[in-house]
Amino acid sequence: MASLPNLPARARSLFPGLLLALTIAAAARFLSEHYAAPVMLFALLIGMAFNFMADQERTSEGVVFASKTLLRLGIVLLGARITLGDIAGIGTSGLVTVASLMALTIGFGFICAKLFSRGWRFAILTGGSVAICGASAALALAAVIPANDKTERNVLFTVVAVTTLSTIAMIIYPVLFGLAGLNDQQSGFLIGATVHDVAQVVGAGYSISTEAGDTATIVKLLRVTLLPVVLIIVALSTARRESGFSQVRLPLFVVGFGVVTIANSIGLIPVTVAVLLVDASSWLLVIAISALGVRTNMKAMMDLGWRHVAVIVLETLFLLALAWGAVSFGLAGV
Repeated sequence: MASLPNLPARARSLFPGLLLALTIAAAARFLSEHYAAPVMLFALLIGMAFNFMADQERTSEGVVFASKTLLRLGIVLLGARITLGDIAGIGTSGLVTVASLMALTIGFGFICAKLFSRGWRFAILTGGSVAICGASAALALAAVIPANDKTERNVLFTVVAVTTLSTIAMIIYPVLFGLAGLNDQQSGFLIGATVHDVAQVVGAGYSISTEAGDTATIVKLLRVTLLPVVLIIVALSTARRESGFSQVRLPLFVVGFGVVTIANSIGLIPVTVAVLLVDASSWLLVIAISALGVRTNMKAMMDLGWRHVAVIVLETLFLLALAWGAVSFGLAGV
């Protein structure tokens, strides 16, 4: 109770930075809705334009709060998007195939990172975001990986890269799969298994047909559903790497994400509430990305070089090749 009198002061210190991040997020949502471009990309770019406010006394505390605390809350609420019932129809073979594609892609990320002299943190960020669900996975993984002086710029690069590649894939993949003579179900599986972000999966899938869109969405939801499993593995393994087994503990937001996912899967969350939670999660993640953009120096991003790009492009092509091979050999259940 003694801390209650401090709450107004705390709120006043956070308000300017939070208002800045919220304003950028609202602008990004507006531009995304009117120009049909990824909201995360707009949030990042607009945020970077306000980097000069990152270190100002009035805004710095709120910006940091938005980029960390609101990010974790957004990830927790993201669990309301997932139900195990949605993915049951894909079957055991599809489940095993998708999980294998994800594991192999993350593993390939370590090979690429070593090949291009990048660190293991970057390997996890890029490999996980490509394998799972793009920008959302990058943000979630960044929250469980022990940070260093390169973490924030690597996260921002990963979000920009996977969002850009997803947009390119949304345009190219439907045409490519059509030219290859794949049926709607096969095309839907490939889109759901390889395109990074959910919005682009939906756009690409339903541009082919309703059947392709439904299949793509289900496969994509399966990838998202496996996010907490990957987070737990990464959290435990990196904690052990950094501080020894005795110091390993699961981050609270990962537990929260799992609890919300399970509750939604067994029907404890009403559909109307789940819709509200997913919408709130979407806003929180965009606000967090906006704040990360404010904290990112454009020069630092430009200094990353071509090796960063090469790693994530190779991971994307590797996942596409694996998924196409699975479809060709009948391993995908489609």
